Amino acid sequence: MRDTGGEGGEGDKDGKSEKDQSWIPKIIKKRVCTTFVEDSFSNGALCQCGGARDAHASVALGDYFSTAIVNHWDSAQHSSEYPTDAFGELQFAGASKRHSYFLRLSWDTPPSMVYTLMTAHWGLPAPNLVVSVVGGEGRTKVKTWVREVLRQGLVKASQSTGAWILTAGMREGVGRCVGEAVRDHATAASSISLSKVVALGIAPWGLVHNRQQLVNPQGSFPAKYYVQNTSRDSCCLDNNYQAFLLVDDGSVGRRGGEKGFRAKLEDYISHQRTGIWGSGSIDIPVLCMLVSGKASMLERVDLSLKNSMPWLVLAGSGGLADFLSDVLDNLSTAQVVQSSSEGDGEASPSVDLKDRVAERVKKHFPSEAESEKLVERALSIYQNRDFITIYHGEHEAPNDFDTVLLKALVGASKQRVSVDQSPYNEELKLAVTWNRVDIAKSELFNGDIHWRYEDLEDPMTDALINDKPQFVRLFTENGLNILDYLTYRRLESLYRSVADGTVLFQLLQRRLVERLGTAATVPTPNPQDKVASENVLSGPGSEISLFEVAGVLELLMGDVCQPFYYDALGLEQISSKRRALRHVSKLLRGDCVYREKRCLYPWASLFIWAVLQNRSDMATFFWEMAGESVLSALSGCKMLRELSKLEGETETKLSMKELAQRFENLAHDVFSSCYRSNESRSFTLLIRKSPVWGGTTCLQMGTGADARLFFSHDGVQSLLSQIWWGDMERNTEVWKLLLTFFCPVLCYTNLISFRKQDDYHQEQEGKPNEDWPGRDSDSLYGTTIFSFSDIKHIDADEQGSHSPRTATIKGIPHSRRPPKRPFIVSRWRQFWFAPVTSFLGNVLMFFLFLLLFAYVLLVDFKPPPPSGPAITEYVLYFWVFTIVCEEIRETFFLGTMTLRQRIRVYIQDVWNKCDLIAVTLFIIGVICRMFKWSHGFGREVLCVDYMVFTLRLIHIFAIHKQLGPKIIIVGKMMKDIFFFLFFLGVWLMAYGVANQALLYSYDPSLDRIFRRVFYRPYLHIFGQIPVEEMDVGKTWDMACTENVTLIENGEEPCRVLYSNWLVVILLVVYLLVTNILLINLLIAMFSNTFSEVQANSDIYWKFQRYNLIVQYHSRPSLAPPFIILSHINLFIKRNIRKVPSIKIHHFVLQLTGKAANRLMTWETIQKEDFLTAQNKIQKSSDSERLKRMSVKVDGVVKHLTESRDFDHRLRTLENEMEYCSNALSWIVDTLAQSSTFKPPRPPPTLRDVVPCSSSST
Repeated sequence: MRDTGGEGGEGDKDGKSEKDQSWIPKIIKKRVCTTFVEDSFSNGALCQCGGARDAHASVALGDYFSTAIVNHWDSAQHSSEYPTDAFGELQFAGASKRHSYFLRLSWDTPPSMVYTLMTAHWGLPAPNLVVSVVGGEGRTKVKTWVREVLRQGLVKASQSTGAWILTAGMREGVGRCVGEAVRDHATAASSISLSKVVALGIAPWGLVHNRQQLVNPQGSFPAKYYVQNTSRDSCCLDNNYQAFLLVDDGSVGRRGGEKGFRAKLEDYISHQRTGIWGSGSIDIPVLCMLVSGKASMLERVDLSLKNSMPWLVLAGSGGLADFLSDVLDNLSTAQVVQSSSEGDGEASPSVDLKDRVAERVKKHFPSEAESEKLVERALSIYQNRDFITIYHGEHEAPNDFDTVLLKALVGASKQRVSVDQSPYNEELKLAVTWNRVDIAKSELFNGDIHWRYEDLEDPMTDALINDKPQFVRLFTENGLNILDYLTYRRLESLYRSVADGTVLFQLLQRRLVERLGTAATVPTPNPQDKVASENVLSGPGSEISLFEVAGVLELLMGDVCQPFYYDALGLEQISSKRRALRHVSKLLRGDCVYREKRCLYPWASLFIWAVLQNRSDMATFFWEMAGESVLSALSGCKMLRELSKLEGETETKLSMKELAQRFENLAHDVFSSCYRSNESRSFTLLIRKSPVWGGTTCLQMGTGADARLFFSHDGVQSLLSQIWWGDMERNTEVWKLLLTFFCPVLCYTNLISFRKQDDYHQEQEGKPNEDWPGRDSDSLYGTTIFSFSDIKHIDADEQGSHSPRTATIKGIPHSRRPPKRPFIVSRWRQFWFAPVTSFLGNVLMFFLFLLLFAYVLLVDFKPPPPSGPAITEYVLYFWVFTIVCEEIRETFFLGTMTLRQRIRVYIQDVWNKCDLIAVTLFIIGVICRMFKWSHGFGREVLCVDYMVFTLRLIHIFAIHKQLGPKIIIVGKMMKDIFFFLFFLGVWLMAYGVANQALLYSYDPSLDRIFRRVFYRPYLHIFGQIPVEEMDVGKTWDMACTENVTLIENGEEPCRVLYSNWLVVILLVVYLLVTNILLINLLIAMFSNTFSEVQANSDIYWKFQRYNLIVQYHSRPSLAPPFIILSHINLFIKRNIRKVPSIKIHHFVLQLTGKAANRLMTWETIQKEDFLTAQNKIQKSSDSERLKRMSVKVDGVVKHLTESRDFDHRLRTLENEMEYCSNALSWIVDTLAQSSTFKPPRPPPTLRDVVPCSSSST
């Protein structure tokens, strides 16, 4: 039953796969023998194709004349093509749950079709390397060290480079070893960062055991393939391979039919580009690896070498590999004599070389009959020996096999490069393709090679597109100038390389469709055309420009900052979207001169590009390189949180949120370092207007990014507190403010402490690196956005030492010091212009407004005109009118945004919506109360409106340190109540309807039905249970009737007696569920919410406090209704006297020139100190210590391995010395016994030699 369910669950997927691949038989063919050529050794029972006579069709057996004259069977002549009948997915029964892909195809199928099928339809990742393992087929026993090379060397290296491994794919010989190694590494590789190895089997169809299980003309999804006796070698397919190409030449049971197709496929892949959409800087490297092998493979090696295919030969593995290593190692000193005869000009080997090769052919292949052909092939291979690398696996460690592969490919590529190119370019490109930065550092960037900018340009693009941040860091540290590299054209090409299916790709496509003015209808390509096409597209976003990128950033950033890249496109002065589209369309149809310009802020642009693609390591590196680190981190946090709202996949959404939190933590930590270093400069950092990020500030970006942790920092809160209190001391008691508010003369006394100029001088003396001169604090109010002494003295742009230094605000450059005001005026402004005073006045006046409103509703609400309204009601109208005027001023006359942006920002605030509802209800109530027919309704509306105005007090008290967090908790609990009301409503309705129907058989009164179905069960929760009415055992003194006519006229119906027992039971159950279950559920939800929010409530409150401070900082000093005087004053100053507003820019300070450079340099230093401290902490962590210890242990093991090699050599040397000693002894004895001549002295003895040797040592 479980299997059936599983198949049913996969039915849709299988149906989809079948539909997607139904085109395969139309273009992919198989081979069938159509001419029976008798095999002389089988007495006519078998054809030379290997098939039995009965297995051939009647057509193949009918032509007796042709079969009589044919002596040798040939696939091209004696077989025909038919639509393939074996393709789809393959499931190994009892061996693996994973499905593999398979395809039966003819040997002459174009490799382009097959490669496109594997990558586009089967979903195999495009390789960065292809290793084709040749030899070791059949039941050849594989040596132990060869198994280790395949396991620890080949598969491990392929895993780090993202390679395809090509073998025969059978459960025999080398193919079985590779499959087991791939399986073991796939099991051990738990990290997602490791590239997946694709094992691809290319086997002859006629050799596959149980191949009939794969045959299905409609395709198999999947085909059940049974493998028997898996413990020993067989011709069954190996279940550890991802895909199988079963090459069919019409033969049965014969090896070698796949060699031609395999060679063509290798050659085709070697001409494809690596990377996403073929964006890599090199072709896919293909390496043939020879293990053992038969003499017949010499032809295969020779043909591929003539196509410049590199080979790696495992010396010592046996067979052909030993023969080639012997020839290349021992005959490398032989000379090749060039012949100038009438031939084709090729080199002809000398007779000596040919004889030496012939000797080795006889030595390694004594049973081969056609030795002359083998010698010719071997000589041809010898002439192309530069493409062959010999690997002595018995004496070398398999751990460095990836370096061996790299050097083998580099050695072959050096034979193909032009003279102008650097000889190390190919090695660098391969290292980038494989993402092996360790090899690049040790071999290429060790200081011995001088790299030019042109050499690093293409690898840099490859590293950027394919997400290799370590190489990007390496290139920038070794001579690549990012200013020269990143032009707007290259930036557009980076955005065009975005992978389809991502949120960024979809957003860019929407913007592109808007610009092109066409519907997003992309025609679905025919799979047959797609496979047959050999032209690889450069990507789906080939027309994406900076305008689409700017549109996406505007969508994500919202109104926080100005649009990006508008200066490059020439759109600074264009506000209309339609005009902007026309301008950009005209610009892109032209020469697009802007594309050749350098990107203005390259690191920030690359940071945005990496963040939009959710590339964590790359974005972190670009953040380190970019300036304005705090603001950049907050901007990355903002973009990622907006993207996560648009992302549909849960895993990607979580990764975006994690990366956003990481950037918020970085902003918090870097600002902490800045705040510890210099408090006043850190304040300037928060309000400095950034030219890089569209004129925004850290505070504005933090608000847009919902960066609560950042706002909870003591430095940010200290700045906000200074803004809140103005020039008054922050420890001033509230009662002093209230007393001074009602008696303003007290501000001139010492009741309230103001920060004095002497304190500022003391601060400056304690900070020798600050050269800003102190000035009178009250004389500077208006030159900065807020008047507190720590951050208002900023160096003016390019002012000399003799000129006054003032703050520079956009549009208001102050070149001279304003005149000093009298003490009476300055102290008055210091008190009344502080935001805390404005807030206090608004709170007091709002209480008075509520008292007046309540008085009107309860005491002085007169009838409609002409009898009313009363004077107090007219005062209330005027008061609300001033409130409306202030709301209009906040919405339309504050800030530098467009009208639409202002309205959008206003509506987004919850409390602004509350104000809008309150004002709207008040207007409706006032209009209705003026007419007699709607006077009562108007009063009801005003009563409800009073409740809305009263709720506005919650927002006012959000500034309080104790009440603020509790208000946040209450707001969170309101969401819990809505969920509770849903459950309560369901149960209440179920009980109410059943209770009413059981108590009263007939009651048409809607009023009573509503009260008894909904209202009465609701009161039951709070204990109001009318027992007399519900329990017939109790006396009920209500007059009732059973007359239907009287009941329809409104009389009370009598209760039903016989079903009253059920009513009582339902009441008990209802009270049990509501009062015990649901109420306790609500309490548990409240407790959970409280425990969750309480820990972070302080952070929430500090974040919301910023918005309240901004609001009251921008408000006039007077509160409604006296605020009308401030409005008149503002109207005169702005429209008649044309005095520009200073508060129009919320907390924005624009720095230019020396001041801006000094602040940016200081911030960069603090960021580098922070990163240095983080690196120290990371290096001292246990994981890093273990990693370093592991490296050291690997080094020790390597040295031990080398020492063992030295021991082996010393042993060999000792044996040779012993042989020489014995030979010399024999010579001495012979000469001593000879009578030919007499020596002058006897031969030395061992006793005489030892002291000499010991003394010499």
